[in-house]
Order: sequence, then structure tokens, then C-alpha cells
Amino acid sequence: MFFKSAKINEFRLWGLVFTLLGMGLMIAGTAGIVFWGGQAGKIFAAVFMVIGMIAMLLSVGIYFWAGMLSTSAIMLQCPECGKQTKMLGKTDRCMFCRTMLTLDPKAATDMPADPAAPTPVSIVDTDTANPPSQSPSGR
Repeated sequence: MFFKSAKINEFRLWGLVFTLLGMGLMIAGTAGIVFWGGQAGKIFAAVFMVIGMIAMLLSVGIYFWAGMLSTSAIMLQCPECGKQTKMLGKTDRCMFCRTMLTLDPKAATDMPADPAAPTPVSIVDTDTANPPSQSPSGR
């Protein structure tokens, strides 16, 4: 993951980037009419309008794809912040606190490549594998 955030949030971020890029290109294209006027400005505006529309359609596609992935994502509660989050694949990050989450116990024990990154937290229920130890008082 590029920005160290949840996968679904990254897809949404790229959709927003393409939306803003498309709108910016279309606005920059209309500046051609203001600066050059006449036929050259109209051609410049038309070219940038088409490129901006393609970027906008690409953002619609990315948002649609992120929405479809979101419907099939696993909903779980983050062990760090306690909020409901969605998880894509075997490993992902919490949408809120960016804690590494995994469903694979093997991946939870591996150290991350970045020493500053938080260690992954396993979501696998370990209560049956490791019963709680009794207190010294015997209760």
C-alpha cells in the first residue's frame, strides 16, 4: 500500500485525485479562451475538456470499483481503537487508527519491513488455544 492506509480508503483517495484532476484540467482548458481567444483558444479548451472528462470518468470507475469491493469486505472490530472497520484480503489496515490487521496468524508474527511501522495484530480468536492462566490466589 502506497500511503499506509486502509485499501478501501486508498481507492477512494485515488478516485478523489482523478476527480480533482479532471475538474482542474477542464478549468485550465477554459483559460485558453481567456488568454488566446479566437479559434486557438477554443481548440485548447476542447482538448483539455476531453482530457478532463476522461479523468472524471476514470474517477467514477474507481469509485464504483471501491464500492463493489466494499460490499464484499470483511467487517470486523479493530482491537486497538474498537471501531468497526472493513478489511480486504489477508492483511489490511484499520480505517481509523491504521493498525495492521490480519486474518493469517503467520503474518501476525512476522516483523514489518519498516521498523517504525506498527506490528500486525491478529484477528484470530486465540482464547481456545491459550486459556487464561489462573491467579496465584487460586480463584
